[in-house]
Amino acid sequence: MKKIYLLSPLVCITLSAFPQKKADRKTLQNLQQHVTYLADDKLEGRRTGTPGEQLAAAYIAERMKEAGLSPKGDNGYMQTFTVREGKEPGTRTRLSINHQTLKTGEQFVPLPFSATKSARGEVLPNVNELDNIWLINVKSWEEEASPHARPLDIYIKKTKEAKQNGATGVVFFNGPEDNNTVTRWLDEKTDILPIPAIWVGAEGSKTLSSDDANGYQLEMEVDFKPSKRTGTNVIGYVDNGAPGTVVLGAHYDHLGHGEDHNSLAPNDKSIHNGADDNASGTAALLELGRILKSSKLKNNNYLLIAFSGEELGLFGSKYFTENSTISIKDVNYMVNMDMVGRLSTEKGLQIGGVGTSPAWGNILKNTVPASLKVSYDSSGTGPSDHTSFYRKDIPVLFFFTGTHPDYHKPGDDADKINYTGELSVLRLVYNIIEKANTQPKLTFSKTREQQVSSARFSVTLGIMPDYTYNKGGVKVDGVSDGKPAKKAGLQAGDVILQLGDFPVSDVESYMGALGKFKAGDKTTVKVKRGKEEKVFAISF
Repeated sequence: MKKIYLLSPLVCITLSAFPQKKADRKTLQNLQQHVTYLADDKLEGRRTGTPGEQLAAAYIAERMKEAGLSPKGDNGYMQTFTVREGKEPGTRTRLSINHQTLKTGEQFVPLPFSATKSARGEVLPNVNELDNIWLINVKSWEEEASPHARPLDIYIKKTKEAKQNGATGVVFFNGPEDNNTVTRWLDEKTDILPIPAIWVGAEGSKTLSSDDANGYQLEMEVDFKPSKRTGTNVIGYVDNGAPGTVVLGAHYDHLGHGEDHNSLAPNDKSIHNGADDNASGTAALLELGRILKSSKLKNNNYLLIAFSGEELGLFGSKYFTENSTISIKDVNYMVNMDMVGRLSTEKGLQIGGVGTSPAWGNILKNTVPASLKVSYDSSGTGPSDHTSFYRKDIPVLFFFTGTHPDYHKPGDDADKINYTGELSVLRLVYNIIEKANTQPKLTFSKTREQQVSSARFSVTLGIMPDYTYNKGGVKVDGVSDGKPAKKAGLQAGDVILQLGDFPVSDVESYMGALGKFKAGDKTTVKVKRGKEEKVFAISF
């Protein structure tokens, strides 16, 4: 990859306090070095809890050490937190149908309440015999089941009934759930029942649904082992002996190969390198730490945190705010940089959180150059780590250069980063910190709430909203393959105006409308495409 040292007109903005000329070249080189390493294939997408995440954490800690930042984690620079703790199928777990072995986790999943036992027998279709394995067709009870009952509770009830009537094991098939849903059940704490119980996915259910007069030879065994997934925050500190501390943050985790099903290219198992999301913000964080350590801005201490677990739902930042390694009450404000590597003249820069302190208005007015296109969002919440600090009544700012076609896809690579544009964002953040350095501790203000991307819905349209768009409706920045929007014909650039009977004015109203639907529903979506309005039929 070519190294670019010439600054574009967008970057050559006079921000006098930020180091210039030769220092700019060093910063550009460092930004490129950081992103190139963090987005390298050998880190395999920096998925939380993986060796690639640990390589990234070690790199970040080493750069903090080189810059003279003090370690401020629980163990040196590191702060480890639990993402999930439960169990997973052990090595002895197996299921065979007519001597054909099914794949654990892909074609079947043991249920969390299952006994760790084995069972075998010749099972006739639709016949449940004493002292034998029972086959239970989930579709046979779906209509009678209460719509308010938890599916897992129904499986428990049916297994108890089977045991009371002499079953030695239970195999459920034709269930409406997918493998991922049932696998997540293994994290739940349940009482263990006396017989083994297995859920079979769609492929195996086709075999068991056939009317085979000769029956099935079934062999099953359930075995569990403990499972724990952890993430690691990396924390460095500039101690100026000041009463207050500024927190600077960026998440460094990404999607790996898409194993957590948060990729917008779900059928592509390539490495998702996440150069913009969020090696770019992590690189900016490291450079800010280096520059602030040698700066004359001494009225605050600086705590730099590279968060993990963000892609799973802000796990790292939530954990830090509940287990802070400094007094959380001493935090003056928090700055979050998430996806700052694709600055363009078309989208410019979005700065969120401007309503979280009355001080932000004047500070931004006196630091943001007129030549830089900027859109502002007052909300202190959103789909990134500043939300966790806002919820602790801490003023926040959020820097974001917008989504793009490579968002959450394997194409988000280091050679697509606008490094000179990222330098201009870094300059601006530094100058905001400098301007706030002369002021007393910032006053916190509550703002409107914005739905975060980790909210759970029973359906998805399969679009990525453009969070920088604020002209009414929701602008589609990306369309996920195989999802309802793609199948219906929606395109990037469409502006969603209405979903079913529900008008859409912004991302928040879009999320609210989406929550009104469930799997299997059919509706329409009205969009504006160019100057035309179009209506598409949607099937969830």
